[in-house]
Amino acid sequence: MTPEALAALHARCFTVPKPFSAAAFESLLAPEYSFVCTLPHGFALGRAVAGEAELLTLAVDPDHRRHGAGRALLIGFEAEATERGADRAFLEVAANNAPAIGLYRASGYTESGRRHAYYREPDGTGVAAILMTKPLITA
Repeated sequence: MTPEALAALHARCFTVPKPFSAAAFESLLAPEYSFVCTLPHGFALGRAVAGEAELLTLAVDPDHRRHGAGRALLIGFEAEATERGADRAFLEVAANNAPAIGLYRASGYTESGRRHAYYREPDGTGVAAILMTKPLITA
C-alpha cells in the first residue's frame, strides 16, 4: 500500500486519534525499524527496535470488520516484530474504542497504564489512552 492508500484507509477508520496523513505515513515508514503488514482491507503499522515493538496503528476498513482481519493483522505485526528481535510489544488505544480493546485483551495484551485526556474528540472532549503490553515469545 502506498502512503496515500494508507492515509485514505486510516481516514475511513479513525477520528480519534486523528488520522495520519500520507506525509506522516511516508515519514513513519522511512526508518529501517518500521514496517507495515497489509491485507486487502487493512494494515498494521509498527516498529521494532532494541528488543521492543510498538504497534503504531491498526486499521481495518469499516465495511470489512468482524471477519478476522484485525486479529490476522495483529498476528502479522507480532510475527514481524519477533523476526526483528522484539521480545515485548506495546501499544496505546483510545479508551472508548471497545472493539480494539477487546481484540488486544483477547490476544494477550494487558493494561500497563493510562494517559488521561490524551486524545481529543472532534468536539474537544478528552479521551484517555490505554497503554497495553504483551510479551512476545521468541524461538
